[in-house]
Amino acid sequence: MKKILSKIVLLLVLFVLSAGQLWAQCAMCRGSVESTMGNGRNNVGIGLNTGIMYLFIMPYLIVALFAYFWFKNSRKAREQQRMVAARVQQAMGS
Repeated sequence: MKKILSKIVLLLVLFVLSAGQLWAQCAMCRGSVESTMGNGRNNVGIGLNTGIMYLFIMPYLIVALFAYFWFKNSRKAREQQRMVAARVQQAMGS
């Protein structure tokens, strides 16, 4: 338990330390989009919006996959427990 807690704290510290660099990228993207929009092109803006949507959807997709596999495995385990309980009752009753 202590190892897990230390890993979580380490990841949080790394995230906080890198947060300044993450915000710096927003200004760069905004400047890039504004300059291309001023030139009459909208290609970069559309591509940037597509990238944002991709990054927005991926964490939810990953969580959904984990939930699906967890549900599938727990359902199998529950069915096996029921089978074992039924066999034990049958053996005790006979």
